[in-house]
Amino acid sequence: MKIKKEIFNKTNLLYIIGIIIFSILFAIPSIKYMLVNKTVLNFKNEFCFLLDNSNRIVQTFIYAVILMGFLTFYYFIIKNRNKIFKNIKQVFTLIFIVSSIFIFTIPFMSSDVFYYLGIGRLNSQYGQNPYYVTMKQYVENENLNIDNDTVMQEGYNSYWADTTVVYGPIWTLICSFISMLSLGNINFGLLLFKIANLLAHMICTYLIYKISKKKIFALLYGLNPFILIEGLVNVHNDIFVILFILLAFYQLIKKKNLLFSIASLAIATDIKYFAVLLLPFFVIYYYRNEKLLKRTLMCMVNGMIFALIVAIPYLLYIQDMQVFMGINTQRGKITKGLYLFISQYFTYPQDLCNMLSNFALYVFVLAYLYKCLNLLLNSKIIFRNEMQHLYLFILAFLFLLITNFQPWYLIWLSPFVIWQKSKNIKLIIQMQILTLFSNMVFLIYSENYVYGVPFFVTFVVGTLICMLYNKKEKIIYVKEGK
Repeated sequence: MKIKKEIFNKTNLLYIIGIIIFSILFAIPSIKYMLVNKTVLNFKNEFCFLLDNSNRIVQTFIYAVILMGFLTFYYFIIKNRNKIFKNIKQVFTLIFIVSSIFIFTIPFMSSDVFYYLGIGRLNSQYGQNPYYVTMKQYVENENLNIDNDTVMQEGYNSYWADTTVVYGPIWTLICSFISMLSLGNINFGLLLFKIANLLAHMICTYLIYKISKKKIFALLYGLNPFILIEGLVNVHNDIFVILFILLAFYQLIKKKNLLFSIASLAIATDIKYFAVLLLPFFVIYYYRNEKLLKRTLMCMVNGMIFALIVAIPYLLYIQDMQVFMGINTQRGKITKGLYLFISQYFTYPQDLCNMLSNFALYVFVLAYLYKCLNLLLNSKIIFRNEMQHLYLFILAFLFLLITNFQPWYLIWLSPFVIWQKSKNIKLIIQMQILTLFSNMVFLIYSENYVYGVPFFVTFVVGTLICMLYNKKEKIIYVKEGK
């Protein structure tokens, strides 16, 4: 018995060592790149995993092997969590170690963080309103010498350099603060952003555990390679949206504090506007035991409070309605999703895309309003059930309303995992991980919009296969223990 126990303990240790080793393998090419080049200035994410760019297929294969290795240990750690971890502190220790390693990987599939730093620098250092002035416009019109400002140089060369801010004012403030601390050094600025995202990631993991009281959900999120790559490697701002949504959940469910919950939702909305969809569910649930008249009145009052909190940060930047143009800018682009597929393979694609997206918007609004009204009139509300319904609305929003779908938007589903049925929990994780494999078409070729079609087809086919597999398989591990 002692021998078997010792072997078993060694096996558990192997799982932990294995996932740490594969985390390091993700970071090694970036460390090599930095040792050779000393800076990320003029870094092009056209590099396939930062290795020799002469054979992208081989490089993508290496990336796939590392990803598969990480996924293997991710699976076994979750499956054997109750035997591996004696307490939640050990869970968070491993998540922190693995996550910290990932921040040393340069964003090899997205240049968004350089845009974040650039608009922050434009605002904090040069005193320009990034909702009305673009980086290219300011540098060229002012004939600005940015030789000593590598943050501005990299931002100026980014894909979005000729676009005003497409996010809410809270995100602009975060970008401005980090850019100010960077002192114009792109290497330091990138590191600061990664540390900020690491902190957000750990807080998200903590809130997920505090809400669910189950370590499986902390592990599913905290060690999820999709979250680690899109949130920590590629440094997308969606992780901050999720942070404030989870904080809103925590304040509502655990602290019974609706005002703080609404404030957190408002902050999330001031980063990306989709968070507003949660508001009616939260307010109506909080007043579920009140009479209809009071519930209706409280919805109106709290709606106004929410709108006021959302509006206040805009006062720092608003000059006219152009401050809201970012929403239209985002909605006007077609990338990687259903609408790109239509635009490539149908006659009169622009007309069809416009017709379908407008129809989807009308149907969505009607269905959402009907749901809210039904919720208002319902005297018996079960929060788990409503979160399962809201999850479906978020899915519809992602795939039918957004014409510029991006794979990292699936981070939005993470806060809803806690309340889903087992097969849907598994499907959410599978869809997130599927995007990492579907993204390999861009690693093989380039980050060109035309490759969005094979990305989307691969993702959809993979998702359908997963749905069929999950339907047949009896999924029980999510329900076991904590």
